[in-house]
Amino acid sequence: MNTIKTKSDNTKTKIIFAFFISVFAFTACDNDNENNEEKAKPTIDKIELGLGNNEIGVIGEDFHFNAEVVAGDKIETVQIKIAQISTEKYSKAWSHEISWPQYTGAKNTTIHKHFDIPAEAPEGKYDFIISIKDQNGTSLEIKKTLNIYAAGNLPVNPVASVFTVFKNEDFFYRKGKYYKEGDSFKTGDKLMSQITLAGVKGNGILYLLLINKTAKHLPESVDQIDFSKVIVYDVIEHKNMAEAGTFSNTPFDENTNTFSREMPELFIGAQKDNNLPAPQDISKAWTAGNYVYRAVYKNTTYNINFSQSIDIPINH
Repeated sequence: MNTIKTKSDNTKTKIIFAFFISVFAFTACDNDNENNEEKAKPTIDKIELGLGNNEIGVIGEDFHFNAEVVAGDKIETVQIKIAQISTEKYSKAWSHEISWPQYTGAKNTTIHKHFDIPAEAPEGKYDFIISIKDQNGTSLEIKKTLNIYAAGNLPVNPVASVFTVFKNEDFFYRKGKYYKEGDSFKTGDKLMSQITLAGVKGNGILYLLLINKTAKHLPESVDQIDFSKVIVYDVIEHKNMAEAGTFSNTPFDENTNTFSREMPELFIGAQKDNNLPAPQDISKAWTAGNYVYRAVYKNTTYNINFSQSIDIPINH
C-alpha cells in the first residue's frame, strides 16, 4: 500500500529537520567557542638591563637584570638569551642563555638577578631576549638591546679609588677594612666621609647615604633612591669634565694645597640630614641597629651607574 504524505506531514518533517540543524549549529558554535577561548598570557613589566637600566654589560663583570612577571596561569619557564644581530659585526660567533627553574609554578614574581657577562663574549650590540612560557600553553617574548663592552672601552668606568669613613675625627673604615673590628657609632657621634671616584667625565651626581637595613632598600642607581628610606650624608655633582679623571666629595686643590670643599659632618641622631636643595627631617629615622653606608653615583652624560657600600652598626 502506498503511503500518501499530507501537507501536515511535510511541515512536521521540515520542523524536525530545522530542529536538528539548529541543535547541530549550536553545538558546533559552542565547541568552537571552547576551542577558540583566549587564554590569559603572561605579562612582564619594570625591565632593567644593567644598573639604572643603562642597557650596558661589561665583559667579565657583574650584570644586573630585573623584571616583574605575572603569569596567565602559572610560570612554566623563564629564560634569557643574548643573541647576535645579523646586521652587526663581531669578532666571533657567540651567544649566551640562562634559565631560572626556581620560578616554575609561581603566579607572579620579581626576577632580580646578577650574573657575570662571560669572559669570551665579544664586544658589540646584541638582542637581549626574555622568554616566559606559561603552564597554560601561552608564552611571551620581549626583545631589548644590550651593548657589551670590554672594560677598557667603556666611555666612563667609575670605580672608588678612595672609600673612607671617619668616626669623631678618627678612621672607622679605610682601604677596604675596619680599623677596629666590632666598632660602632652611637647617638652624638660625628660621621664624616671621603669618597673619590676615578674614571669619570662629562656630567654626574654622587649621593652618599645611610640606610637602615630594616628599610630593605638598597638602590643600585640614583634613579632608584627612595628618599623616604634614606639619610643623605652628602650629595655633589660634577659638570663638563672633558677628560676622564677623578671626582671627590672632598676635592683637593693642588695649586693651593688645600681642600676646595670641606668634608660634611653628620651627627648620629641629628634632626636634619645634608640633602640638597632641602635637608630632610630625619628625627624619626634613627633607631639602633645595622645600617648601610652607600655611595650611589650616576653619570648622566653616558647613563652609567656605580654603587658600593659598607655596613655601619649604630647603637644608642
